[in-house]
Amino acid sequence: EVQLQAFGGGLVQAGGSLRLSCATSGFVFNTYSIGWFRQAPGKEREGVACITNSDDSTEYADSVKGRFTISSDNGKNTVYLEMNNLKPEDTAVYYCATVWASMCRPARDMDYWGKGTLVTVSS
Repeated sequence: EVQLQAFGGGLVQAGGSLRLSCATSGFVFNTYSIGWFRQAPGKEREGVACITNSDDSTEYADSVKGRFTISSDNGKNTVYLEMNNLKPEDTAVYYCATVWASMCRPARDMDYWGKGTLVTVSS
């Protein structure tokens, strides 16, 4: 059974940092791509960052480039999202999701989702 669990959210002031973790199990980690997505109140879910574990290639939304870094630890089957210089507009529930693919995919193509973790950035 494929499982993903995101954790590490919390309340942080603008300019601060958080690191989210996505612990996974039930699939061959390095054959899947894993993405971080977020959904703010009243808004659609959007992609934030993605990593393809076969070659560690990454993609980022323009809004987070230079501030967020996605990485993976194949030994721990865990993907991380390091978030720096957080802004109030980063406030959202963050989700990790995966699909068996060798490239990053949009939210509609992801097959498995973890429960979200709330990130709140105060101004």
